[in-house]
Amino acid sequence: MATHVNRFVVGPNAENRSAVVQRGLTNVQSREGFYWRATLWATEESPVDNTIDGDRSQTPGLGARREPFPNGLICRALEIPPDDPDDAEHRRVLTELNEEVLLKHLPTQADLARHPSMHRTDTLDCLTCVRGEIYLVTDTDEVFMQPGDTVIIRGVNHAWSNRSNASCLLVGTMTDATPMDVS
Repeated sequence: MATHVNRFVVGPNAENRSAVVQRGLTNVQSREGFYWRATLWATEESPVDNTIDGDRSQTPGLGARREPFPNGLICRALEIPPDDPDDAEHRRVLTELNEEVLLKHLPTQADLARHPSMHRTDTLDCLTCVRGEIYLVTDTDEVFMQPGDTVIIRGVNHAWSNRSNASCLLVGTMTDATPMDVS
């Protein structure tokens, strides 16, 4: 992937003055040709407790989870390359990912027929397209997104379809939310 993402964490230094206290990415998962993602920060509480020290993108137990901990949030960068032309392979790889990230609501066959990346989480997602272009796919429609466009996803089915010839970079947060009754 062609991602160039860096992370700078600003907090108090030894003299209690604001400073860059951490640099660089530490929690990256990827599968060449299918996805690249980095957890930039995570919390386990709301409101956020800024007195907790350390690199919260490395919270024990977070790993490659798709959703934040209860009452928490995940700030993430997600790069999505062009859709794999082999639909069966695309589905297979993303099914493996769903198992790895402990996806609570596995997509149905109808969901996967709509798009191999169809999924839903018990979160409120706020994601901005930073680079490239992508289609946000829902159960009933699609929206073309380009840099500067932001989507708010309220715990319902959605997928990402990159129909271009270049990767798309999305950055945003997923906040734990009361689940919608959408079964």
